[in-house]
Amino acid sequence: QVQLVESGGGLVQAGGSLRLSCAASGRTFSIRNMGWFRQAPEKEREFVAVINWIGGTTSYADSVKGRFTILRDNAKNTVYLQMNSLTPEDTAVYYCAARTSGFALGRSTGNFDSWGQGTQVTVSS
Repeated sequence: QVQLVESGGGLVQAGGSLRLSCAASGRTFSIRNMGWFRQAPEKEREFVAVINWIGGTTSYADSVKGRFTILRDNAKNTVYLQMNSLTPEDTAVYYCAARTSGFALGRSTGNFDSWGQGTQVTVSS
């Protein structure tokens, strides 16, 4: 099993930036992909970004493409989400997730089997 701990959330003004971190522990050798999802109040959890743990291939939701960047540091077993040009619509709890089986760069919550506890990101207008 893989354990995930997110950090880096907070309050930022519109147009600002934040960098989220997610540290993995446990059976990290089994990680195939790492992803970020977010959930706003009264909304479904939605895909944000995913990265292949070995090759570094990435995929982004259209709503964040060009503003957010997913990065990995394999030596530290850590994945990051660099968020720029934030808007109030980005306000949500952000969750880190790990996939330990299969190799497709899936974007569905069902593609991931380990989840962090979430970190709150609030963007003020």
